[in-house]
Amino acid sequence: MRILIRLGLMAAAFAFVLPMIHGIDFHGNFVSAIVLALLFGLVLWLVEIAFVALSAVLTVTSLGLALLWIIPAWILGFWILPAFAMLLTADFVPQYLTVTGFVPAALAGLVMLAISFLTKDSNWKTTA
Repeated sequence: MRILIRLGLMAAAFAFVLPMIHGIDFHGNFVSAIVLALLFGLVLWLVEIAFVALSAVLTVTSLGLALLWIIPAWILGFWILPAFAMLLTADFVPQYLTVTGFVPAALAGLVMLAISFLTKDSNWKTTA
């Protein structure tokens, strides 16, 4: 149920909120916004996997010294991954979404990050 709420909120963001950001244009109806939300989720997942793999490779090849800058980069730059995913999503479907520049993509990424935080599962179950 929570995933449907997240999908609906992301589709609403694509259709109504993101076009208010200067530099982002959405062309389509709500069905195309739902498809964009699904595509954005897939692209974000792939971007996160790529960055985790890159971090692992850099950590292993530098014998752990890369962690000195990877950990602060992950802590301070958690909002950059949705921005990259937004730019890639716009590159995949330029007929529905246009993003001009990194600043609008970063603002849109922050909107999507806020939606993810609002709809995350807060019921962590631990086994003792």
